[in-house]
Amino acid sequence: MSSSFAHKLAVTSILPRMSVGMAKPINIGFLAPLSGPVQSWGLPGLNGCRIWEDWLNRSGGVLIQGRRYPIRIHDYDCGYDGARAMAGAEYLLRTHDVALMMMLGGDTLTPVRDYLTTKKVLTSTLLPSDLSPDTPYLIAPSELHPIYNVTGVDWLARNRPELRRVALCSQTDALGLPSLATYRAAFKAAGIEVVKEIRYAPDETDAAALVQPMLEAGPDLLCWCTSYAPMVHAMTEYAHRQGYTGALLSCTMDNYDRLVARTSMAFMEGATFQFPDFDDPKLRRKAFFFNQPQVFFAEYNRRFPDSWSAVSWEYAAILDIWHAAVEKAGNVNTRSVLAAMKQVGHVTHAFGAAHWWGEEMFGISNALVGDWPVVTIQQGKARIVAFGSIPDWLSRHEALLRAEMSALGQLWTQRVASVSGMAMTARGLSG
Repeated sequence: MSSSFAHKLAVTSILPRMSVGMAKPINIGFLAPLSGPVQSWGLPGLNGCRIWEDWLNRSGGVLIQGRRYPIRIHDYDCGYDGARAMAGAEYLLRTHDVALMMMLGGDTLTPVRDYLTTKKVLTSTLLPSDLSPDTPYLIAPSELHPIYNVTGVDWLARNRPELRRVALCSQTDALGLPSLATYRAAFKAAGIEVVKEIRYAPDETDAAALVQPMLEAGPDLLCWCTSYAPMVHAMTEYAHRQGYTGALLSCTMDNYDRLVARTSMAFMEGATFQFPDFDDPKLRRKAFFFNQPQVFFAEYNRRFPDSWSAVSWEYAAILDIWHAAVEKAGNVNTRSVLAAMKQVGHVTHAFGAAHWWGEEMFGISNALVGDWPVVTIQQGKARIVAFGSIPDWLSRHEALLRAEMSALGQLWTQRVASVSGMAMTARGLSG
């Protein structure tokens, strides 16, 4: 489990093939937003998976008990809509009998959760806040959203102590509320005062209505939490037009080069977020899932120019971990593959060694936790300034995080109770 696909490819390419010809393909489902306001957290991920798919199939495919099988990834655009996600899940299972279902998660997972669990489909999410004991086949092996956001706040508190007052905002959905809880906890742990907090509807588009009250509170730091990319851009540009000169913090800052062009290099200098470009020099010295992330970055930008985002590599990283587990298990059975993932205990994920975690927070240890990069914009280019340890932060502040998650109704017990209550209400109305 510690060796990446790319490393194995480099080694096995000089060895004789164990079988001749290709068997029936193994199908994988990609059920995520490929259009709409959340597109930047779906479509770029599919692009990255196409590169991974091509690389693996060129090397011979997945090796299972001495025989190689090609991979076929089948996509379905759910547009971050629950009903479309349900239709997509049924279609992908009925038509392609997928061995793995990859999803963004959040509000698109809720309606399909019971269906995929009943079908025992191994399903991945980018949001560990989706996890619960009722979802034993749901895993979060790549992105630990929003828990990794604590590393950015912690780094700012140590390296920019002059930032003492923060105004933050978040949309009120399954992406935004856990993020808001996490940032709240991180700011409390760092001793940074929250002077303004705004929650807004996910379909809100009036950046001025959100940002102006934040500016009037006189913050040193504006935090966009995990706002969708179009709102991150609109709010950042509004703050620039109003003459804001403080610091910026956001979970993601997709297409940051456009923000630099539309504001200024000086305005964006030091803006902090959590997702690096993969040509970053510091990734070359990191135990990494492709071993050569800059090669992946170059091919991605050649094939899919101007579309790199926070998730361009994340779904591919999930495939890498799944691929290693399948070859270890010797089959694609959900329980066997999941057992193979868990057998080692420690797994190499995107940014190094990680371990399975989540029992206390999510009721099940199906999330991989390890280091995560802190990124700042320096002279118009994203650069990693540190790799923050999420386990270290949790060892000191997990109780604080639990309290903030509870305050916003984001603990797994609260979420399951909420879904059950809605189901009972729906049954009562239909009766």
